[in-house]
Amino acid sequence: MTTAIRTDYEIVVGVEVHCQLKTRSKMFCSCERDYFDTPPNTHVCPVCLGAPGVLPVINRQAVRLTILTGLAMGCEIPAESKFDRKNYPYPDLVKGYQISQFDQPLCMGGIVEIELDGVTKTIRLERIHLEEDTARLLHRDDGAEPYSLLDVNRSGVPLMEMVSQPDLRSGAETAAFLRKLRQTLRYLDVSDADMDKGSFRFDVNISLRPVGQETLGTKVELKNMNSFRSAQRAVEFEVERQTAILDSGGRVVQETRGYVDATGETASQRSKEEAHDYRYFPEPDLPPLRIAREEVAALRATLPELPDAKRARFQQKYGLTPDEAAALAETRERADAFEQAVRLVGDAARGRAVAHWFMGDVARLLHAGEGEVELSDSRLTPGHIAELVRLVEDRTVTANTAKEVLEAAFESGEMPSAIVEARGLRQVNDAGAIDDVARRVIEANAKAVDDYRGGKDSAIKFLVGQVMREMRGRANPQSATDALRAHLDGDA
Repeated sequence: MTTAIRTDYEIVVGVEVHCQLKTRSKMFCSCERDYFDTPPNTHVCPVCLGAPGVLPVINRQAVRLTILTGLAMGCEIPAESKFDRKNYPYPDLVKGYQISQFDQPLCMGGIVEIELDGVTKTIRLERIHLEEDTARLLHRDDGAEPYSLLDVNRSGVPLMEMVSQPDLRSGAETAAFLRKLRQTLRYLDVSDADMDKGSFRFDVNISLRPVGQETLGTKVELKNMNSFRSAQRAVEFEVERQTAILDSGGRVVQETRGYVDATGETASQRSKEEAHDYRYFPEPDLPPLRIAREEVAALRATLPELPDAKRARFQQKYGLTPDEAAALAETRERADAFEQAVRLVGDAARGRAVAHWFMGDVARLLHAGEGEVELSDSRLTPGHIAELVRLVEDRTVTANTAKEVLEAAFESGEMPSAIVEARGLRQVNDAGAIDDVARRVIEANAKAVDDYRGGKDSAIKFLVGQVMREMRGRANPQSATDALRAHLDGDA
């Protein structure tokens, strides 16, 4: 659902996304990349500490993952690329400069398609480049005076930056773009893109201009956000703030602002630097990169089926609705689990039956707690779901009993067929047994019987429910209905 923000100006938004790559070691040294939940300053060496005289060595896998991302997004991969020094003084930058890429990045151009309110829109990318992450400042306020500590574990972690063109026109579009980008990165398995851990974070640049004007307005950068909701709300607040300034005859100041989640507002942090302020120059300790066309072709051959293609195939192959296909293709792991279950059932035509379980009771059980949970985080497997579908479709159990079996399997990890046998849950198709129960239900529910005979056909559902309850959900519902109607219509 989008939020309408009233303004007489055109909203122009561009995004810079920083994503930590899934490598074993850091960008320019052999220190372990994974620093989260580790003691401060334990994954460090002279290189990432910025000691004098040390030499960086390029992480080949980080380069490959960046190129793979560029190929997935339709980027041009230049034959040559290089690293540069980006100079700026900041406490978390231990060397006083960051090794990044300026005028010759690894990937140029590219697109990301987003869908919002049923409308598809193409967002152009300007570039994708590779750099090293900074250290972390840990702020403390546990004494007489607040202070900050420096944790260098994050310094040097491979960081891929994706820069969009200013093609976004609302906070909702901005959030949709970020979601699609994160989904694609996870499909590619180039990053865990975990926002809580800071491995997927972004800056949003926003300006306003009179409708029809070609020249961009003054840009304000909203710095270091890691929540889709915050990105959307920050853009919407800035639209209102900048509209008020322009309407009053004022001038928007180019600056960096931070989003304050508690108030839903942005606050000024510092004046915004331009590229020349960073005094970029080629990194003297690293040679230029020459990207072999054969290696690019080999990487292209490893690209997985991406979310848009997977959704389209799910609709065509399994007869799913667009919403069903989108839900099952939301993550690569979920999509793979769904298709594995369909293969185990043995018939693509039963894909909708499998999808029904994944999107219904399985999703309910998985999301009973907090956070994002996939099938692999539980005791359930695609085999459990496939067996459950077969038990229902061959009438071994009723649909209601199947729900009970699923919950038991979720708790214990036992296979559904074993649970059915151990608990005596097989569906009852014995006409004589069902007929005896139907007679007793008719005798015990005179009002429902009178309603049915008085023309209220829906009363039969109540009576069927009573038969099912007495038989612990194991009666064949159609057999129960037939037995009830035989008695009720025959005695009328």
